[in-house]
Amino acid sequence: MSIDEQTVVKVAKLARIKLDDRDVGPMTQELSAILDWIEQLGEVDVEGVDAMASTVAKSLPMREDVLATDQTGGGRPDEIVANAPKTDDHFFVVPKVVE
Repeated sequence: MSIDEQTVVKVAKLARIKLDDRDVGPMTQELSAILDWIEQLGEVDVEGVDAMASTVAKSLPMREDVLATDQTGGGRPDEIVANAPKTDDHFFVVPKVVE
């Protein structure tokens, strides 16, 4: 597929990209090469190949919701925040960084 210079100028304007007149020619060639490559991808035989991503809604496997234990770090909030410079009711206190 070939793209002309008028289309490149129009696309650059729509994308709000400042494109010098001397850059229009090379950009036309680059975009044409990209579109040719995309056309080549359309010719690839993908029959029998499963899609890696899909727009079909699929549910993710769910794990059992269990309470944290000593093995996962729960049940000992005093030890978890022991080395923190400042805490409040077992929470880390950090300085405000966004006004």
